[in-house]
Amino acid sequence: MNFKKTLLYTFLAAFLAISFTANSNAQATAEKGQKALGIMVGDPTGISFKSWLGSKTAFDVGAAWSLENTDAINLHGDYLWHSYLDVEKGNLAFYYGIGARALFIENADSRIGARIPLGFNYLFADAPLDLFVEIAPILDLVPNTDLNGDGVIGLRFYF
Repeated sequence: MNFKKTLLYTFLAAFLAISFTANSNAQATAEKGQKALGIMVGDPTGISFKSWLGSKTAFDVGAAWSLENTDAINLHGDYLWHSYLDVEKGNLAFYYGIGARALFIENADSRIGARIPLGFNYLFADAPLDLFVEIAPILDLVPNTDLNGDGVIGLRFYF
């Protein structure tokens, strides 16, 4: 088994371990300790995990396949700040952050860089779900300096 597959399976096993040990009756609120697991579709497409550190800050990670290069695995992690907007039902926040991305490409140089995610996150009032849309400019630093970007829409379940 190659390194990229081993890394992806380890990442997925960690997601499953977290989800099986958590309380599945959690409400979707932006509170410290709340965790969510879901999917993201776009570039990259894969799994998204979010953990709230407080009512306005969170950490998210993603394990995904890149559509730019079909034999590539994309891993990222971000620290996020949320600014809430007025809505009648649920919670809507604009968020921004700073993070890192590693893109492991089969038969090519892998890329490592910094990302700046920008997006909107809607937490449903009556269901333990959130919907998000995000773009993230990326400054690849390894092996060469280059500008890139990610764009996804996703849905996560709170547990």
